[in-house]
Amino acid sequence: MTQPIGTPRDLRRDIVFAFALAVACYVAWLIRDVLVMFYVSALFAVVLSPVVNSTAQLRVGRWQPFKSSAVFVLLLLVAVAMTAFGFLALPPVIRDLHEFAREMPTRLPAFMEKLSHLPFAQNLDTADAASRLEGFASQAVSYLLLSLGDWAGRLFDVIMGFVLTIYFILEGDIAYRWFLSFFPTERRERLDKALQQARLRMGKWLLGQGSLMLILGVASTIVYLTFHVRYAYALGVLTGVLNIVPVLGAAVCIALALLVASIDSWGAVAGIAVFYVVYLQIENSYLIPRIMKNRVGLPGLAILIALLLGSELEGILGAMVSVPTAVLVAVLLDEYLVHKEAA
Repeated sequence: MTQPIGTPRDLRRDIVFAFALAVACYVAWLIRDVLVMFYVSALFAVVLSPVVNSTAQLRVGRWQPFKSSAVFVLLLLVAVAMTAFGFLALPPVIRDLHEFAREMPTRLPAFMEKLSHLPFAQNLDTADAASRLEGFASQAVSYLLLSLGDWAGRLFDVIMGFVLTIYFILEGDIAYRWFLSFFPTERRERLDKALQQARLRMGKWLLGQGSLMLILGVASTIVYLTFHVRYAYALGVLTGVLNIVPVLGAAVCIALALLVASIDSWGAVAGIAVFYVVYLQIENSYLIPRIMKNRVGLPGLAILIALLLGSELEGILGAMVSVPTAVLVAVLLDEYLVHKEAA
């Protein structure tokens, strides 16, 4: 005598569960941008927590001056650094831009004459190129004015992500314990152990990324000073900071440095271009795999694949969090799916 496959009560429960799961997936798709912001903020909080804890543990004898205010001290240091950079770097740039805009009608013919001596530009129509440059400048100004609304929205997202990161640092332990409470007691300890291991390895990612930023910033500053590029120190600092954004950060730095160098010398443009071609090859093939492998314990191939997938899924933001996410996935896979051989 065969047993029934399921009672009507079980069938109704399965139907309700499937319907609730479909509704949850649809709602998650509608608010996917907010969920991504939550995830990125929580990930950055995990990465920055070791820095905050180290600051809080600083001692002057028996006194711990930053024990209860480490986050705000770090915020203050970042604000002071940004303000100092703005006061020191922006005034000469603004002054030169103002002078360039005032002298553009007289300097443009000399610039086009210099450009016509290049081998590939012998047949260039200088008058047409000059008119195109002027049209491009006016279109760029119009585009900036029209895109102010989009930039304001992006700035709001950045500010909200920053605020969420601070809250996750301050109250992340409460949220973490609440998350673990959804799992049965016998599985909670195993998951907690795996996530703590991932947290330690993700914290080391910041050290690796900081090393890459420092190397590029110092090397770029030396090259800029060698070729007597304007704003060498400011460009060097900006190059190092923007290197936190994989691929696009380097592209912006290259374009900006070449543009500044082209004002004074085409030889400097060629030298900087050669430097970046060589450096990017060394960074992508040697520095990133070596440094990140030693810090986060991932093979170089996995790091490169994570960067490609992250940039494809979420652009700049995805590329920034791709390596910490790869560390988290690797730890969970190793804990739950990898079958280890008996010793």
